[in-house]
Amino acid sequence: MKLASRIERLRIESAFDVLVRARALEAQGRNIVHLEIGEPDFPTPPHIVEAAKKALDDGYTHYGPTQGLPELREAIAAHVSESRGIEAKASQVCVVPGGKPIIFFPMMALLEPGDEVVFPDPGFPIYESMIRFLECVPVPLDPKDPRITDRAKMVILNSPENPTGEVLGRAALERIAEQVRGRDCMVLSDEIYSRIYYGEAPGSIASLPGMQEKTIILDGFSKTYAMTGWRIGFGVMPEWLVDAVNKLMVNSNSCTATFTQRAAIAALTGPQDCVVEMVAEFRKRRDAFCAALDTVPGWKCPMPGGAFYAWPDVTGTGKSSKELADLLLNEAGVACLNGASFGARGEGRIRFSYANSLGNLMEAVERIRGFMEGWG
Repeated sequence: MKLASRIERLRIESAFDVLVRARALEAQGRNIVHLEIGEPDFPTPPHIVEAAKKALDDGYTHYGPTQGLPELREAIAAHVSESRGIEAKASQVCVVPGGKPIIFFPMMALLEPGDEVVFPDPGFPIYESMIRFLECVPVPLDPKDPRITDRAKMVILNSPENPTGEVLGRAALERIAEQVRGRDCMVLSDEIYSRIYYGEAPGSIASLPGMQEKTIILDGFSKTYAMTGWRIGFGVMPEWLVDAVNKLMVNSNSCTATFTQRAAIAALTGPQDCVVEMVAEFRKRRDAFCAALDTVPGWKCPMPGGAFYAWPDVTGTGKSSKELADLLLNEAGVACLNGASFGARGEGRIRFSYANSLGNLMEAVERIRGFMEGWG
């Protein structure tokens, strides 16, 4: 028995592959600085954890509504309405286990084989993976010149972006909106890093005239509240799409764990100091780490506007992204990601997650500098 051919069209997240390799080196006694995984290194805030414990004690251990608990959907609708400047209703909210279902489910519901899908390149690799899995045609989007093809049925946006940390400005969003309005084309706006930014707040294309009914907002709790392991995310979409997403949810997960939904309510409605403090610490790390990387011979490291990733240009080293990333792991003990794993336009770049202590980040820079000097 062979695997179905469709499985060969799926890609993986290289971060998890590098993590396995890094752990194997640690098992051999090596010391590794982990800058590969994109998750906050902070604990989940105590009031959220306590809400989950209480929910377990209160019996939230059974099935819940497929679309999500009504009280959580109300809280999400209120949060999205205020933060995006739109009028979102609870009936437009789908609660799912993590953010990825809001990539996969709307794409399955809306796209036919052969449809063109415009996606960020470089970008989160799961976008292109799902496009190819559904036998659609991937069309890379250049954020500096965002042109949408005439045959596009969906445009995927991510701001702040993984891996670059770039924030799409209003002018870029307006250019994309102008090309999508009046067409049979939807926008999937991945806003999972929407509250992790260091300058002007990122806007949502859903807030532009005529775009809310053409936009699926993806967001969740993993990055903002350090809840990656809780597996809870949500989508806000036109009501006509909700039923299809619910059908896919029923056929795959039945529902999202109810006690995590109670924790999510506490996250949205409780104190937000934890978010402010985390972003302030990320800013401090960003400033120090990117400035230090920029002094490494052959490296150029811009300051990202959001998320928690550094995206240095390493073309000056003369090495390919993969070759350099492998050398940094195996020789310098710094786990990072090959930029080309985020798309063809990522060649010549390396992605680091600065969701690690400032001390470890500075240690990583010194290891990189020492390796480059020794190699040179």
